[in-house]
Amino acid sequence: MSTFNELINGKTPLLVDFSAEWCGPCKMMAPVLQQVAGEMGDEVKIIKVDVDKNPAAASHFNIQGVPTLILFREGKQLWRQSGVLQASQLIGIIQSLSKQ
Repeated sequence: MSTFNELINGKTPLLVDFSAEWCGPCKMMAPVLQQVAGEMGDEVKIIKVDVDKNPAAASHFNIQGVPTLILFREGKQLWRQSGVLQASQLIGIIQSLSKQ
């Protein structure tokens, strides 16, 4: 299993979903992320980070609210947004940033 830092620094874009179990909008994002993973396959890796179980990570990335999505590639933060998105929006963002 790869470490968080290995994933962030990889060539494959990594979408990190900072969320919490008690968060309603976070629950709404789960099927969206499943759809994105299904449609994009190996083009992107998606992981979920529970801010209550990983407060150091939440603090390090200055997570103010959940859900917050951050897209990384090769150690760089390419994009960040809080709130719920539709799968089509998210796929468009990932695809456009992955080509840079």
